[in-house]
Amino acid sequence: MKNIKLLYFYAATALFFVTGCSDVLDTEASNAFGEDVVYSDAKQVEKLLFNVYNSTESWAVNRNDWWGIRFNIENASFESKFNFKDLDLFREQAGWTSANVGVLGNKWNNYFHYIRLSNEFLDRIDKSEAMQKDPTKVNVYKAEMRFLRANCYSKLIKFFGGVPIMEHALGLNDDFKIKRNSYEECVNFIVKELDDVVPLLPSTRPDSEFGRVTSVAALAVKSRTLLYAASKLHDPAFAPKNDPLYIYTKATKWQDAADAAKAIVDIVGSRDLIAVANASEYQKLYLSPNADIIFARPYSSQYYEFGTDANSLWDLTQAPSGYGGWALSSPTHNFALQFNMADGTTTNGGTFDPNKPNDNREMRYYADLLFNGAQYRGRDVQYFLSDDPNSYPHGLDSPKGLGNTDHSSKTGYNIRKFQDESVAVAGGISPKRPFVLYGLAEVYLNYAEALYHLNDEVNARLYLNKISKRALQPDITATGTALLEAIKRERRVELCFEGHSFFDERRWMDESHLGFPIKGLTWKKDSSGNLSFTEVTVITRPWDVKQYYLPIPLLEVQKEPALIPNFGY
Repeated sequence: MKNIKLLYFYAATALFFVTGCSDVLDTEASNAFGEDVVYSDAKQVEKLLFNVYNSTESWAVNRNDWWGIRFNIENASFESKFNFKDLDLFREQAGWTSANVGVLGNKWNNYFHYIRLSNEFLDRIDKSEAMQKDPTKVNVYKAEMRFLRANCYSKLIKFFGGVPIMEHALGLNDDFKIKRNSYEECVNFIVKELDDVVPLLPSTRPDSEFGRVTSVAALAVKSRTLLYAASKLHDPAFAPKNDPLYIYTKATKWQDAADAAKAIVDIVGSRDLIAVANASEYQKLYLSPNADIIFARPYSSQYYEFGTDANSLWDLTQAPSGYGGWALSSPTHNFALQFNMADGTTTNGGTFDPNKPNDNREMRYYADLLFNGAQYRGRDVQYFLSDDPNSYPHGLDSPKGLGNTDHSSKTGYNIRKFQDESVAVAGGISPKRPFVLYGLAEVYLNYAEALYHLNDEVNARLYLNKISKRALQPDITATGTALLEAIKRERRVELCFEGHSFFDERRWMDESHLGFPIKGLTWKKDSSGNLSFTEVTVITRPWDVKQYYLPIPLLEVQKEPALIPNFGY
């Protein structure tokens, strides 16, 4: 066996544990992990590709952390907070340092790990035996790998600003003085990579390949990347630091963002979203593949590195404590007020009764949130404490209820979205349940936002109302700044708990949604059996301007002094 490298022994060994032991290397003996073997057959090449699909992530904010595998970045956003014992896992109270950002601490290393694997693959694939044997199939794998690398970069620049662009794996004789590229250079690189692979990727996939990349998925990453680049956070006039590492200067930025979204709009024919009649039907859109999902991470042993580990799924990790759940995310009352009334008015309007916050709300409120009195898994959710436990027992989901009461909600809300109530709270598996990474609803919202900034309010409302219509809300007729606020509200509600809020509020530079008193509702039942609540401040989340970006990890800066730290660290 020639050219056996230790690097490939480790890569293939990791792959062995990810994909199972029966079929990883079916062309050679199980101890033959040389690169010539791995790249000799299309099936083995595809296994390498599957490993890098893990870079797309899913419900987990940090797949290397015991806690972080069980919730997502919603707990560091306007949407919710981490619940269990009010632990400061995101270090929002302690503050971020270059040495410690809590459960966000592996983002830099994790994405660059997959970029390195992508580069090793791309450096070798063209001259591989697999390419010679089956160029049609392997060229698609190559395009998928370039997509995954571009997607990693798209996520990196959201967290860090400009980062080093690395298109090849470093060798022993290479210059290791790695420098950061500008934010604009990174955006240009991502867009070029995606434009290159769009013609090479299939436009659709069979049901058996749900979760694999398509050309439309590549266009969706381009759309999000350009929308973010065009946003206030990267405008030299508003950026928290006017530095090439963070700013985007293209005069055509909003037109580019609009064009990127329109490319997808043209493909789907500007169709309406899948219609639903009620909250239950809306919930089910997030439980199985459907035409509104452009790219998702399916929960299956083939694509998900934890196989069928239900302990990392939201049925257990987000269900209220009285159901045996861990309730790790507590939505904020601040966020709950973003949901409209059934008639389309806001919670600032006359039809909202602050004494009955759960009555007559829009359909998505009931699909996405659990609240006191919500009907869930055969009974009403009970967050209340009783003034007279002998007559009226404490609520089953309260701090004195069932299960581990340390998990009882601190805000009077839990997350319902993504939960499959047809399976058991603990141990229930839903085949191919998706975590939506890119969807048509987001594309329409991207398009509406870009069109607004191009002063095309008519078409901005047209695509915004595709979201409102599906949510059984009346058409939005707002103009001017009120229209922009309507676009933001629809984005907050329609895309909630999908990982957008953390970045959206930053790119809009809405600091009232970044540092704020987190509100909650504490419920009680009096001696006559009457329910009431008090609005409370659960905790105040501080804000520091440096938190627009994560710090470059201290160890990385110490190893490579050419890396410029982010401002404030």
